[in-house]
Amino acid sequence: MHIHSIAFVAADTKIAQDAMYRLKHRYGHLSPDKADVIVALGGDGFMLETLHRYMGRKVPIYGMNRGTVGFLMNEFRESDLPERIAEAQTVALSPLQMEAHTVSGESLCALAINEVSLLRETRQAAKLRIRIDGIERLAELVCDGALVCTPAGSTAYNLSAHGPILPMGSGLLALTPISPFRPRRWRGALLPHAATVTFDVQDPDKRPVSAVADYTEVRDVARVTIREDQTLKIRLLFDPEHNLEERILKEQFVE
Repeated sequence: MHIHSIAFVAADTKIAQDAMYRLKHRYGHLSPDKADVIVALGGDGFMLETLHRYMGRKVPIYGMNRGTVGFLMNEFRESDLPERIAEAQTVALSPLQMEAHTVSGESLCALAINEVSLLRETRQAAKLRIRIDGIERLAELVCDGALVCTPAGSTAYNLSAHGPILPMGSGLLALTPISPFRPRRWRGALLPHAATVTFDVQDPDKRPVSAVADYTEVRDVARVTIREDQTLKIRLLFDPEHNLEERILKEQFVE
């Protein structure tokens, strides 16, 4: 990848801000609205914010870890940054589009790079009906919630909920229940990436449910439809020796 200009953005933490100051001084800096590549300094949460903020620009984003987990980030090093970016491998992601309809009749849309999750709002368990491409697949799921995730998000909340890790390029989405009570043994499903998933909330007044697309929350939903937005492509850059495909494989063999 040939680059002419770099923009640096950083999380609000001191370690990320200090790193940005040094990198700007060393390599120069152009506005994120004009640069050929954006370098994001922080953790996975900040990377998600950056991907959302500059999604419309379709500019590649190269992350360096100045946070905690850094699953979506490369190792932080100040030296040879233009060379690392030039040799980086590109991973293209399509976000999920959430269309949420509330009990009061509102309709709201949001995009998710990791997952869309439905969560109970009170002590009462949620009751969800699940349809895939318009066909009812589960009449009633009694649970704390459920989520649909992309391969990039499969190692995030999905993994904590005991969902499967999805390799990049698998062409799959994961549908994973969160603390299912009935059917107790149901562990979710793997879906083709073109599938449309619809959750109908049963008895939403007594058992209110919220829907969250990454960090956009909609309260008191009655129906939520989720599909991959194939018109949008997000480009992440990874060092060849530490690419996202390799990380997903390694995560499956952690002791």
